Amino acid sequence: MGKKSKKSTADVIAKRLARAQASAFVKRPFEGLPFEADLVSLRQLVPAATATAKLTAEYGGDEIVFASLLPAAWQGLHRADGVIMAGLQTPVSSPDPSRDVAAAILAVKDAQPGTHAEATGDPGQGPRLQDILDASAPFTVSVSETFDYWLPADAALQDEEIRDTLEQANESISPTEKLVGAEGVYWTSMGGRNYVRWARSEDEDAVMDGLARLHARGENTLGGLGRYLGCFRAHGIAIPVWELGAHEQPDEVEGVLEGFARALDAAIADTAALSADERRARSGVVSRQLTIR
Repeated sequence: MGKKSKKSTADVIAKRLARAQASAFVKRPFEGLPFEADLVSLRQLVPAATATAKLTAEYGGDEIVFASLLPAAWQGLHRADGVIMAGLQTPVSSPDPSRDVAAAILAVKDAQPGTHAEATGDPGQGPRLQDILDASAPFTVSVSETFDYWLPADAALQDEEIRDTLEQANESISPTEKLVGAEGVYWTSMGGRNYVRWARSEDEDAVMDGLARLHARGENTLGGLGRYLGCFRAHGIAIPVWELGAHEQPDEVEGVLEGFARALDAAIADTAALSADERRARSGVVSRQLTIR
């Protein structure tokens, strides 16, 4: 009886611990994934885009298509043509979005085509994206001007209900492009103004220090094309934002991005103490932060 009682107590403790871990807030839910910056961007900033990924052999090795948004803000979709999709922009989430998305993928991947998974604030215990994704597989982002990726190419397999919602949804998309001169950089146009938003996966404090170093030297200008507006904070990473001139298109930004990236990377990597001018600049940089989630 004594051994059984001890075993039962241990099981209860283990279950309570697992429940506590499943409900604990995760400040940086996608940390450790090499494509963290793009995941956060698709979840928070990019209106319409997809990215390909792959499950590990343990979880079947299926190809997964991540989407910024799915119909009705679903978390997962097994499309009629067999494509398995994971939605990143959802109305609700648990304290660990990585667990949410992983749970939806596993819920729909072996289900019948046409099955979807709603977003939930309680995905239960289970693996996270870091556990089920093959981190060595390419994560190729494709930004779209429409939500046509909701539907299979084969008209015979298309869902009429989903197709009927496309026109209205497409009208809400702001023009956006992923820039190739550096990782995690997106150009967008909203309200007649153009912006560059750059998701950085380094430590937030290091990013703030780096921006402050450039700001103090008058070089925080995106190669002379932009005016630094501030910084979003989302899922534990910083996303600096620059406003461009009214006519600055992606090609112009690509022309200066590589050089500015080198300067910003070096400033972020610099661990020397900030000078008095840099500390003053940092106060201004930090004051212009907005936490998204």
